[in-house]
Amino acid sequence: MREGRRQGVVHIITSLDEGGAEAALYRLCSQDPAGGHRVICLMDAGKYGPLLRQAGVPVDYLEQPRGRLGLGALPRLWRLLRQHRPALVQSWMYHSDLLGGVAARLAGVPRLVWGVRTSHLDPALVRASTLVVIRLCALLSWVVPDRIVCCAEGARQVHRRLGYAPWRLRVIPNGYDLAQLAPDPVAGAWLRRQLGLDPQAPLLGMVGRFDPQKDHRTLLAALAQLQRQGLTPTCLLVGRGLEPGNAQLQAWLGEFGLDGQVLLLGSRSDVPAVMNALTLHVLSSAYGEAFPNVLAEAMACGVPCIATDVGDSGLILGDTGWLVPPRDPQALAAALAAALAEPAAAHDARRRAARQRIAARFTLDQMVARYRSLYSELA
Repeated sequence: MREGRRQGVVHIITSLDEGGAEAALYRLCSQDPAGGHRVICLMDAGKYGPLLRQAGVPVDYLEQPRGRLGLGALPRLWRLLRQHRPALVQSWMYHSDLLGGVAARLAGVPRLVWGVRTSHLDPALVRASTLVVIRLCALLSWVVPDRIVCCAEGARQVHRRLGYAPWRLRVIPNGYDLAQLAPDPVAGAWLRRQLGLDPQAPLLGMVGRFDPQKDHRTLLAALAQLQRQGLTPTCLLVGRGLEPGNAQLQAWLGEFGLDGQVLLLGSRSDVPAVMNALTLHVLSSAYGEAFPNVLAEAMACGVPCIATDVGDSGLILGDTGWLVPPRDPQALAAALAAALAEPAAAHDARRRAARQRIAARFTLDQMVARYRSLYSELA
């Protein structure tokens, strides 16, 4: 092992697939080049590994099998940390908190920050092995990490109740690049033309992978209620698993009579263009959200949002959108009908307010500055 002064931050993350934690890590490392960041991923490259490399951020992969993370990763983690000699380790999810925390302490890393990114933990919906990891982290939180960063206030409250050391918990909300996420009528009009959609007609959309957490069925049920009222806005569903070959989705579309009204676009790399094409963005999640990125991304593009009351959705929206109970198609349909009936002038004012709220509270510069302040405080 080489001697000398420790420097830089090593981030340890379970996965680099598409997700909120992965996106926040990428934004932090790529927009803070002076921070000396590097990443260790317990699994493979996923979506963000190549993007981190392009941004000049070194990445090591442990290639652990999906769903079978275990103590076998500890020796390699320990060796990498001894080799890189960081001044601080930041881990990002439960498994990396546990494994990264133990490895960092064994490797003599001076400062350790954990990250928690969920505000709902229903034992019926979480794998038993993950619950064991969470309970172990709760016990170790009193002695292992120096700080624990929560991406949302709801996450802090949940983890206090789980037994995490309360004085170590710190909230740092996600931040967004307002140069990339901005109102762009040209991009929105282009996407509508590509999809053969009326440039003036109301267009709903939801960006988020196909997962029980996102509760697409409730959104489809709400659209069916609107249809019975004579309202038939087109709705785009965007994200991993939302393709025409999804048999479950196709069955729901047939059940609710929504064939042709709902377009399944799958994963896309042009999310800002998608957002700019929309009249309204909808988030129908039933649980599991802490700080829903898609709400802030849509609002940064000047798109008002309707969201279920999960995680910090209400904090993100403020008074710029509509908040409804989860798993309630009637309430969601009522909010959609009210939003679609809003006069053009009021809708334009809401668009401006949505953008201004993100610019005032949730910029990427603010997020990076908060992490840098935390790291400096610990140093």
